[in-house]
Amino acid sequence: MRLPEELRDKLKIPLGTLLLEKDTNKENVLKQISNDSYIITVGDATTEKMLSFGIVPSLQIVDAQEKRAKREPPTSAQIITNISCDNPAGEITENSIDQIKKAFKSKPPVRIMINGEEDLLVIPVCIFAPENSVVMYGQPNEGLVIVHINEEIRHKAQTILNSMN
Repeated sequence: MRLPEELRDKLKIPLGTLLLEKDTNKENVLKQISNDSYIITVGDATTEKMLSFGIVPSLQIVDAQEKRAKREPPTSAQIITNISCDNPAGEITENSIDQIKKAFKSKPPVRIMINGEEDLLVIPVCIFAPENSVVMYGQPNEGLVIVHINEEIRHKAQTILNSMN
């Protein structure tokens, strides 16, 4: 499924709460999540930031890139399950969706290493995430987006995914 040009601007609007870069610290992040939250990070910088705060995401989706430049993936000794899949830039593949579903059934923490680009995978993550999930992803040059999964978010993400078919 390819991202149509007319959706690009729509996807620049955060799906959840935007914590500005200057306000993104451990204290402010912890205010946004409960102790029993299933935490999902999409993006290398976001994952790395949470790990530096001592927050180990249940699911980490990374691609060893930051702003289209190669980088080392975040280091985490706690990963129990490693999954990898291909997902080209500007697309969401069926295989990526299948691997996300598989990750949600695996013992956390799980890391999905994407060969390609992980940005758009926030969409299927928001659709298939378990109840009490919190999804975090970076808003380029702005800060951290924190999305509490509920029916409204699932519906919004499903609508976006449907328009990509």
